Amino acid sequence: MPDPTSPNTNEELNTAKQVQPENVGALNRDQLTPEAAAAPEGHDVPGHDHAPHDHRGHHHPPGKRVVDLAGKPAGGHAGHSHDPGELDFDEEDGHDHGSAGGHPYLPPGLSLALLLGGIALDYVKPGFFTGYVRLLWYAVAFLLVGWKVIRAAVLSIPSGNVFNEFLLMSIATLGAFAIGEYPEGVAVMLFYTVGELFQDAAVNRAKRSIQALLEIQATEVTVVRGGQPLVLEPSAVQVGDVMEVKPGEKVALDGTLNSQAASFNTAALTGESAPQTKQSGEAVLAGMINLESLIQVTVTAVFKDTKLSKILAMVQDAVGRKAKTQQFITKFARIYTPIVVGLAALLVLVPYFVVEDYVFRDWLYRALVFLVISCPCALVISIPLGYFGGIGAASKAGILFKGSNFLDVLREIDTVVMDKTGTLTQGVFAVQQVQPAPGTAPEQLLRLVGALETKSTHPIAKAVVTHVGTAAAGVPVESVEEIAGHGLRGRVDGREVLAGNTKLLTKFSVAYPPEVDQVVDSIVVAAVDGKYAGYLTVADAPKEDAARAVQELKADGISKVVMLSGDKDSIVQRVARELGISEAHGGLLPEDKARYVQQYLTEGRKLAFVGDGVNDAPVVALADVGIAMGGLGSDATIETADVVIQTDHPSKIATARRIARATHRVVWQNIWLAFGVKAVVLALGAGGVATMWEAVFADVGVALLAILNAVRIQRMDFASPQTPNAHRSLSADEV
Repeated sequence: MPDPTSPNTNEELNTAKQVQPENVGALNRDQLTPEAAAAPEGHDVPGHDHAPHDHRGHHHPPGKRVVDLAGKPAGGHAGHSHDPGELDFDEEDGHDHGSAGGHPYLPPGLSLALLLGGIALDYVKPGFFTGYVRLLWYAVAFLLVGWKVIRAAVLSIPSGNVFNEFLLMSIATLGAFAIGEYPEGVAVMLFYTVGELFQDAAVNRAKRSIQALLEIQATEVTVVRGGQPLVLEPSAVQVGDVMEVKPGEKVALDGTLNSQAASFNTAALTGESAPQTKQSGEAVLAGMINLESLIQVTVTAVFKDTKLSKILAMVQDAVGRKAKTQQFITKFARIYTPIVVGLAALLVLVPYFVVEDYVFRDWLYRALVFLVISCPCALVISIPLGYFGGIGAASKAGILFKGSNFLDVLREIDTVVMDKTGTLTQGVFAVQQVQPAPGTAPEQLLRLVGALETKSTHPIAKAVVTHVGTAAAGVPVESVEEIAGHGLRGRVDGREVLAGNTKLLTKFSVAYPPEVDQVVDSIVVAAVDGKYAGYLTVADAPKEDAARAVQELKADGISKVVMLSGDKDSIVQRVARELGISEAHGGLLPEDKARYVQQYLTEGRKLAFVGDGVNDAPVVALADVGIAMGGLGSDATIETADVVIQTDHPSKIATARRIARATHRVVWQNIWLAFGVKAVVLALGAGGVATMWEAVFADVGVALLAILNAVRIQRMDFASPQTPNAHRSLSADEV
């Protein structure tokens, strides 16, 4: 069992979770630009720098944030790989389309103009448009869109990545030129390139919801040193510095509020549209936006250790871990491509021995059509894009998936085990009940007890003081004595007051009703002038959506919902009854929670564990899916978890499952669409019925349809019909 207090907690927990190497988003040579693929092993390549690692092992070269997301390394189409893996978010430019720079549509536009002009000239048949002139015309149209693809096919050969889409397209289009079908050769490469541009646009659209997270980091901060304001980069600010944040500005670093009170927009961090009000001394996080007046915040964490930086590190990992479907399709494509190249060769050669009127040109044309149709673009681009769309939709709802594989696993779970404090309950003590003794007014009980409890720093005392509010303000309190393990004794407004547990009253021989001993919650019993005056119950109240979360999980097919807690079993059972949880266990140590989870796993259950404390980190690592409740939870738990719910709302677990199911549905729709259309057109192509034009549809057309289907995930509404507006998923415009 990993030790949560160990400085190597994350390494231990990753070992405990047994993350497989294939699930880690390491950049492989199939994902490099053609130049990189041709480079010797170990050399620097585009998109794979050797900058120092941060605490999560990410590269952060100076002046550039790189977010590895979905399968297209920098370098334009020549470097385009459909093996899902990494995407660069370059802050200067966002994406790259090669030499076209800021005009990616210019070369295809010129190519299209030349193609249409050539077709028109072929129809008119002027005397000059023959021989080398006609070949040169179409060759220019072809090279505008095809030279990068041919170059990529050649440069990928030394690395062993021979059978790829670049080779298929190069053979098919150059073969078309070899048999004199110039317009069709240009058309295939042109539509392929246009399809790539549409894929770029779809990826860029899908990644914007996640890229919005990157943009919430402040780029400068005002720090007061020696009474003078200084504008610094966030990385130059030290713990203990005092920041000044103007209205409308983003908080740059985590800290505590010095000002009396302030309101913040936390939508970028939590997905909630309702502003949060913080009081002096409360935590303020990087990424929050100050709404009202100038405030001061004392820095408590350096730039790389802020909650926001850690959240962004999670986003950088998000698509690095591939889902099983993605892994299968990637492996399938690597086997499938050489097979179809071999079949195309056989389609040219075998008929020579069995067909009487064999014409080499006709069978070569069929083989070229076969090659174009067989390109697996629709599968290996639309599938990771579908998962990426699911991760983006989840991020808009305040849910961070650390890998697309966890979308699949979360969809399959049948058991949800949850911690109580901070997960299903608010994690903050509050007065639940005031029960004065006969003859004592509730207001009098609260006034006397509240005034006395102002002299204590105990969490329960703070809850009482908060509940009493200004009613105890100005009440004179003197001769206060704190009796360890019992409570407080003192004179309040001239009267002797006792406030604590029943042992305190027993110690001073104050009789109280026997039913007081039966109270389940934490209790503050009071006596005034030696007589029992009543009691207050203090408890950690359930979150407002906790009961609904349990109902939604059960309605969503979760057969077992369990609550495990270190709190008193009597309190745990009461909360379980309130929330509709049939199985709950209290008084547990971390190893006890792990024992229960291991028991459920041994029974063959697919299990998600939801927690927020340091002591939950080992169990989060043990579960099939570990879910950290809240961006404000324990660092160890958040970094160990597979899914992070930033809003602290347990109802988002059901939302995450809805997103996971929708993603799975779209991915398989794309798989069947691609396989179905390609199988039909492949058969037609082999039979000589389908031409290059049908081949273009089977390849580029199906890829575009699959991409459009994957983009739909971004537009779906995953909020529960019962979800209040404050907790709903944000729209794309709000992010």
